[in-house]
Amino acid sequence: MKRSILLLLVFLFSKTYGQQYIITGKITDTLQQPLPGASVFCQNTTIGTAANITGEFKLYLPDGGYNLIVTFTGYQTQSLQVSNANKEPLVIILKPKEKELEEVVVQNSNEVANGWGKYGKFFSENFIGTSPNAEKCSLQNPEALKFLFLKKKNKLKVVGKEDIIINNNELGYRIKYKLDSFTYEYNTDLSGFLGYPFFEEMEGSDSLKAVWKKNREKAYYGSRLHFMRAYYDSALTEEGFALEIKDTLPGSKKFLPLSNPYDTAFYNVLDSANVEISLPDEVKVVYKKARADDKFLAAYKYPKGTPHQTSAITVRDYFIIQENGFFFPQTAIVNAGYWAWKKLADFLPYDYYPESQ
Repeated sequence: MKRSILLLLVFLFSKTYGQQYIITGKITDTLQQPLPGASVFCQNTTIGTAANITGEFKLYLPDGGYNLIVTFTGYQTQSLQVSNANKEPLVIILKPKEKELEEVVVQNSNEVANGWGKYGKFFSENFIGTSPNAEKCSLQNPEALKFLFLKKKNKLKVVGKEDIIINNNELGYRIKYKLDSFTYEYNTDLSGFLGYPFFEEMEGSDSLKAVWKKNREKAYYGSRLHFMRAYYDSALTEEGFALEIKDTLPGSKKFLPLSNPYDTAFYNVLDSANVEISLPDEVKVVYKKARADDKFLAAYKYPKGTPHQTSAITVRDYFIIQENGFFFPQTAIVNAGYWAWKKLADFLPYDYYPESQ
């Protein structure tokens, strides 16, 4: 079974579509000089701005948690976790990139000549995906990618020389992705990517927007974002989710229903904004309100009549969910099954909510 580590440094209007908080701050260099025009955005959202002439910025964020990304040409990207708890203005100092070090890394990195021609299709399938939505995605600037093959580790690495632009024509988003790295280990069949996506609404006619609305809802229900929000709200059953955990009997390979996922052994309300989840090693997540796509069933050799979407997560110790579905640490979960198959083409921003909810 293919497994995918999703590392995203890495998407709401609150359920009343009105509750917001404000993040303000100032961006300077190490000499405390302002950096006007610095880009400030919340990863995996449609929310962003640019610093003004004095380096100051202001963002209005729907309740919940986000990774705030700050970039400026020639400087190291900085990521900060923000939430409703942030009351004071942020002071963000960007450090210059170490050009000499970068050049040494590039010189010793085994860059592949004609990397896109050799690995482009493979990269697209493992980064953007192979779902029906992925078929409608187009990478606008493949020349922005650098392909490296590490022979000793039998590992492919792809880095972005600049933001890569992906048009998702099925969901109506243009994604600007600051790709730090995509890796694929051939020995273990593990892939992972580290980067900062920003979503922009595409322009379209009213009829096309209606299609996008329908497609977005289909992508949302059963997704990991949907699951995180449902678990935060203690509404897994109502939203169509069921959890299964490994049988503890020696030698057993069975998974048994988790009758109470809100038991304090698994679910701990830390405060009004944070819920801590501590699940056993590997857990199956079954979404009972929709069946898996036929392309997934064929790829994983499941019977066509398989009734539900089934994903699996391996949890490293614990993770914390906030009300918009944002969770941290992002490295706490390894995806397998349906969620691993659903890659960038099926992602929705954290500020998305279906109107039917």
